[in-house]
Amino acid sequence: MIIKKADLEAVAVKKMQYPDEGLKEIAFAGRSNVGKSSLLNLIVNRKKLARVSGSPGKTRTINFYIINDEFRIVDLPGYGYAKISKSISENWGDMIETYLSTRQNLIKVVQLVDIRHAPSNQDIQMYEWLKHYGLDGIVVATKADKISRNEMFKNISIIKKTLGLKSTDKVIPVSSLKRTGYDDLMNELERLLEG
Repeated sequence: MIIKKADLEAVAVKKMQYPDEGLKEIAFAGRSNVGKSSLLNLIVNRKKLARVSGSPGKTRTINFYIINDEFRIVDLPGYGYAKISKSISENWGDMIETYLSTRQNLIKVVQLVDIRHAPSNQDIQMYEWLKHYGLDGIVVATKADKISRNEMFKNISIIKKTLGLKSTDKVIPVSSLKRTGYDDLMNELERLLEG
């Protein structure tokens, strides 16, 4: 799949702000500092489509990007950042759950975890949510350039075990910096969209 065009189509905090359901959507979810914006920029081959922030927890909206006028990538708000007030983080939970439970054209949510650490309780909770809605099955392990190849295999095994992944579920190690795993991820997105 070659992405030639990518634009921010809508920014939403409420369901009424979502764009129409005419196009398939693949959403991305992860902790606030997992490198989601960098990954989205890698996918669309643009440096600044999704804003990369020095301070985690900046995405407080659901951002809809229209890709090649054919499908959407949806950037869900990051979770688990300690400095965000409890009321804001509860609103995020409601915002994400409304999106996951009501969006008919959502075909998959790709969950991001940091390959250097075992998934957190919030990562586990998020994956349980995804299982509940039948949107689980693909995990991207970010920051793959930060560890050795041996560590990578060991850490992927820890991620699979901690999240309770099935043998058919995929963990794709990716480095936005070195483009490691880019082709694997793009092939998986293409497979989803064709499926």
